[in-house]
Amino acid sequence: MSTANSVLAVNNDLPIRTDKAVHSGKVRSVYWLTEADSARLIQQKNYDVAADTPLAIMVISDRISAFDCIWHGENNLHGVPGKGAALNAISNHWFQLFKDHNLADSHILDIPHPFVWIVQKAKPVMIEAICRQYITGSMWRAYQNGERNFCGNLLPEGLSKDQALPELIITPSTKGILTGIDGVPEVDDVNISRSDIENNFAAFNFRSADDIDSYERLLKEGYHVISKALSNIDQIFVDTKFEFGYVTDKNGDEKLIYMDEVGTPDSSRIWDEACYQQGKIIENSKEGFRQLLLNHFPDPDILLNKDRMDERCALARDNALPTDVLMNVSATYMGIAEKITGEKIVLSDNPKQEIIEILKRDYQLVD
Repeated sequence: MSTANSVLAVNNDLPIRTDKAVHSGKVRSVYWLTEADSARLIQQKNYDVAADTPLAIMVISDRISAFDCIWHGENNLHGVPGKGAALNAISNHWFQLFKDHNLADSHILDIPHPFVWIVQKAKPVMIEAICRQYITGSMWRAYQNGERNFCGNLLPEGLSKDQALPELIITPSTKGILTGIDGVPEVDDVNISRSDIENNFAAFNFRSADDIDSYERLLKEGYHVISKALSNIDQIFVDTKFEFGYVTDKNGDEKLIYMDEVGTPDSSRIWDEACYQQGKIIENSKEGFRQLLLNHFPDPDILLNKDRMDERCALARDNALPTDVLMNVSATYMGIAEKITGEKIVLSDNPKQEIIEILKRDYQLVD
């Protein structure tokens, strides 16, 4: 079977029983189960959720996004081999480590297949929770241009590119477009400060002002648990993004949980420590792909300037990247996944058919 055929590029056409539209994001597709199927699975599988909690099947793909666009390669290669399996394996590993350290739960209830999560519906906190231990990327570009206040964090003079910051800092941004918040522009992914959140905590879906402390604590705890584990395999956890939400357990207690993926090459920067000590940056994350795109096209401003989105979308649509570019990304993702989990990533020739068979046989979700 060809490499292109083994890539799961389209993941929103599975015959999973649902009575709602399938939501297809940049990487994952979400199938909301019927009320009857959700209630049945909660009872059969004894999930720790309220009996009327809506459940969904979340299917990852091998698509790769960067600069808010989906990219493809030559020879009909519409994804990165092994990327989906690697991302899920890494997230699953960290969520288990969070459990071992008695951190908060996640939205994941079950893992039927390496590409699939069964998740509970959560009320999302409308914040991209980002923390940074090093100055690099967009922060470094802004620092170079004279900016010193980052989401209320004042950075000292004299920092160098890729240098460790004096302390871990939180630089949140909006998740989605929020309206009616004084001083916060009505656009997606705009930087905000802690005072913005404190003054408008309900608009960000926090239950109480006290939960702002809880989200910051969970963010820092999650970062430190992953950072320590990565340091044990000679990797540096540079920065990362977490998402949070509220769910209700079977006792009726509401709690704040981790949502989406954590500590993956898509949501984080991870550097090779030995190379860093020698003054070189080796990216074990999607940042390497972003840098390649910036170097590959003659006008990188198209990728960095949000006012040029139409040109950027055309660039991604009309340019098939060399096959070896996507295969190098594959090697990065699978390599760091195997290093983190200590297990080999085994790829399927036909992941879509495997998913269908498992969901039909073990969960009765395919007619």
